[in-house]
Amino acid sequence: MTAPLITAPALRALLASGAPLLLFDCRFDLADTGAGARAYDAGHLPGAIYLHLDDDLSAPMDGHPPRNGRHPLPTREAFAQRLAALGCHDGLPVVAYDASGGMVAARLWWMLRWLGHNTVQMLDGGLPAWQAAGGAMQGGPVPAREPGRLALRPPLVQTVDFTTLHAGLGQGARLIVDARSPERFRGEGEVLDPVGGHIPGAVNRWFRDNLSPAGTFKPQDQLRSEWLALMAGRTPADLVQQCGSGVTACHNLLALEAAGLGGSALYAGSWSEWCVQPNAPLASGA
Repeated sequence: MTAPLITAPALRALLASGAPLLLFDCRFDLADTGAGARAYDAGHLPGAIYLHLDDDLSAPMDGHPPRNGRHPLPTREAFAQRLAALGCHDGLPVVAYDASGGMVAARLWWMLRWLGHNTVQMLDGGLPAWQAAGGAMQGGPVPAREPGRLALRPPLVQTVDFTTLHAGLGQGARLIVDARSPERFRGEGEVLDPVGGHIPGAVNRWFRDNLSPAGTFKPQDQLRSEWLALMAGRTPADLVQQCGSGVTACHNLLALEAAGLGGSALYAGSWSEWCVQPNAPLASGA
């Protein structure tokens, strides 16, 4: 199993070696959806290709508010075709990065594993760590790669849908973990979704709690200790990770993998899908 994280010095050495590698820049701002592409044009890691959260890492929304969530997953087939067109192919190592602690890059890491592609990592600390390590930058687009062949393989991750999660609610079989900020979990100051609050019975683990003050992931032992305390005797397979739209939940999934606790499922529709379903119960407060 490929380690989920790669440090900036290790990535610099890998690029210097000339080893085959595909870099994806996943910078994105929910408040300004064009900011990531503009930042990419101004400067990015050498050879990196830009992927847009809305256009490349999500399928179209179904209505306003969307009944399938704000960032619904595309089909595995469509996503594999998109990456293959950009030069991704079977066995090619991929590294994803952003400038927000892995908030969006973790989504690409998870989605590639969803395709069954194991050789994918996320740059720990993202662009700030790269620049702090003296990594080179380049501006503008990069030359197009030859299209690759990216075959679908059995997923290396698990998912759960609304119907399944709703049917098991209150039965104690699963622990739902919400990756949003404590304020949004409590239902305070909601601006992204039509209703504030959380799924009844869920617990809160803000994705930023996986990070050190330097913006890199906490050491493995610390992550493991914190997550085991939250799990309170459960196994990783008992957990369902969710957030607002299935993006930052992937950050928690990556943290669990880094802690040696892989095996949790993603509820991709997350709160943005849950809160608009007519039969879905809602909770607020701590």
